[in-house]
Amino acid sequence: MARFTVVWSDSAESRLLEIWLETRNRKVQRAADTIDSALAIDPNTKGIRRSYKHRILRAAPLEVLFSISESDRLVRVLGVRLFLSE
Repeated sequence: MARFTVVWSDSAESRLLEIWLETRNRKVQRAADTIDSALAIDPNTKGIRRSYKHRILRAAPLEVLFSISESDRLVRVLGVRLFLSE
C-alpha cells in the first residue's frame, strides 16, 4: 500500500473555506476529510483522469482537482468546487 502526503494549495484551501462559509454544511468538512484519507493511499487509483498530470475526485458535496508526484510521495489538491449530485 503506497502512502502519500496530501497538501492543499493556498487557493484550494481558500475556496474550501468559502464553500464552508457559504453553505455551513457539515458534509463539506466530512467530504474534505474523506478526500484527504482517500488520496493518502494509492492516489493513482482514485478519481478520474482529467489529463496526463491531473485527476478529479468527488466526495459529495465536493469535487477536487489534484496532481500526484510519485517521486515525492505527494498529492497536491489544486482546486475544489461544490457540485450537485446527479
